[in-house]
Amino acid sequence: MGAYYSNSLAGFLKDDTLKISGTLTHGAGLSGFYQQKHTQTLSWGDAINTLKTAFDQIIAEVDGAEQWGIMLEYPIARRQKRVDAVILAGDLVIVLEFKVGKADYTNADKEQVLDYCLDLRDFHFESKDKILVPVLLATEGKNISNEFSRTEDQVQNIIFSNAADLAFNLFKIFAVYQTGNAQIDTKRWDDSDYSPTPTIVEAARSLYAGKEVVEISRSHARGKNLTKTSNAVVTAIKQAKADGQKIICFITGVPGAGKTLAGLNIAHDASVQQDGRSLATFISGNAPLIKVLKKALSNDAHKRRFDKTAKQKESDRIISFVENAHGFLELYFANKAKVPNNKIVIFDEAQRAWDAKHSEQKFKRPHSEAEMMFEIMDRHKDWAVIVALIGGGQEINKGEAGLPEWGKVIQEKYSDWKVYISPQLKVGHHSTGDLTLFTEEPENLSIVEDSNLHLDVSIRSYKAEKLSQWVSFVLNNEAEQAKSLFKEHLSKYQIRLTRDLDQAKDWLRSKCKGTRRMGLVATSGARRLLPYGFDIRQPLEEAEWFLNDRNDVRSSYFLELAATEYRIQGLELDWVGVCWDLDLRRKAGRWSFNSFSGTKWQDVKSAEKQQFYINKYRVLLTRAREGMVIFIPPGDINDQTRPPAVYDAVANYLISCGVQPL
Repeated sequence: MGAYYSNSLAGFLKDDTLKISGTLTHGAGLSGFYQQKHTQTLSWGDAINTLKTAFDQIIAEVDGAEQWGIMLEYPIARRQKRVDAVILAGDLVIVLEFKVGKADYTNADKEQVLDYCLDLRDFHFESKDKILVPVLLATEGKNISNEFSRTEDQVQNIIFSNAADLAFNLFKIFAVYQTGNAQIDTKRWDDSDYSPTPTIVEAARSLYAGKEVVEISRSHARGKNLTKTSNAVVTAIKQAKADGQKIICFITGVPGAGKTLAGLNIAHDASVQQDGRSLATFISGNAPLIKVLKKALSNDAHKRRFDKTAKQKESDRIISFVENAHGFLELYFANKAKVPNNKIVIFDEAQRAWDAKHSEQKFKRPHSEAEMMFEIMDRHKDWAVIVALIGGGQEINKGEAGLPEWGKVIQEKYSDWKVYISPQLKVGHHSTGDLTLFTEEPENLSIVEDSNLHLDVSIRSYKAEKLSQWVSFVLNNEAEQAKSLFKEHLSKYQIRLTRDLDQAKDWLRSKCKGTRRMGLVATSGARRLLPYGFDIRQPLEEAEWFLNDRNDVRSSYFLELAATEYRIQGLELDWVGVCWDLDLRRKAGRWSFNSFSGTKWQDVKSAEKQQFYINKYRVLLTRAREGMVIFIPPGDINDQTRPPAVYDAVANYLISCGVQPL
């Protein structure tokens, strides 16, 4: 559904205020707001009259203004909100946020109207090359002397206005920002494809509130989308249920392609519900992800002010919404007679499941977590489903068995389970770390190959679908391929390099607008970032870092605490500062791997550990949705642990891969 009301300025002025208010009330009813508050209706009336007064003056002053478009209550799906008014003034998009009866221009209101413009810029097809001007209108506000000047960004600085000055400010906006191109077609703009890509936290909040995350499925029509992947798995689940069969489905994809979102979608699909509850359990071995999602959902519940009984029920529901994989395995593996409540387990980051050796050392369980998962789900007498979400090339811990362990367990112990895989998992792909599920295709298994089980386009970095491939080239010592891909595909995704930490922070602050989120990241091996204030050994409270606002010193916004790969894997930020240290350096034209021990760096010779180092930087370099700056310290000739020439070599290599210095 588009705007509740849409017209030309001339048509808007002809329509009676009560008629327009009635149209808005009807639109609210169609959207599910059946009991519209009387105060909202009065607010609409005041806003409509304010616009009418301003438009009368504009039409008298500006030739052709009667053909401008006006839309009221235009949906911003990613925010689950609506823009109060959009004015299409020639080739300009003016976004108005009304605060009827208010005299203050609050920071929250500023962020709100700025967010609307940013979302239109990034996700609204008909706005992709248009100038967007945010206007915050506090009807009783004081007169503000605005600075009307063009910025390089499509989204201009906020214009502040009260009701009395609206006509003057609209006139100035048109005079300064319009480029003389043709009038935007109002109907086409209103009907435009609008495909926002929510963060994992936003998507979880939507699903938890009972909303479908349909906007995800409309993103990146050129690639495999989440709807196709979710539908492929749901179809397989239905078939397993009908046939009384046990199956495992592997979902693979490039970093940021939406594997976790696909899993959450499947877990809350209507077809896997029975008697009012889901037959699926979503589990993850990624403790920070679980912690952040639960905190976000808890914050939402607190805002709704439930009574004590309702709060407890809400807390229980949150716990069942997302669950820690290690806790799930501990509960059921210790009790061999216990059959899981759910017929479907969706295992996020399944490649990080512990191998048998680590499981024995840490939990006194002499089996790999992949084997334990099969043993537990195999207890069902009829049908059962495991959905394994595989983030290949992202194993970052000793003891993480990776993809081959799943294939080994299936082949040796659970060959009666039907296996659904993508072609990429059969032959290897950069998104799977070039690994395959089986070294050779087993003859004793029933394998179904489905291309929809692979997500090949990043929706995290929606401005750079090829980012993960560029990162693979960089980490595989393929500078020429990286540079070529960078030039051809990463023009809209900003990657910069600096040797100055303050410059990196300033760049992030200049880019991060509205409620977009920024933060610094570094690997757990970046021990010589300490001179810059980063002690990566210190604990970091993930929920506060990811969720708290700009005024909280614990939040990522303050750019004081760097999150390591363990804290940020599976999560994302809009703008990222990657702090590079000498744990990964250049030597003889290739990467060299070092760990810091005592007072010096030491070579890492284990091939397995070397791969972990590569994967750690792969995680960091694929966390940003909009862009990143890479900070490489200048080094210090008086500190043998920070030789400038070694840092220089890393910087020069990244520049040869296409990265532009600030």
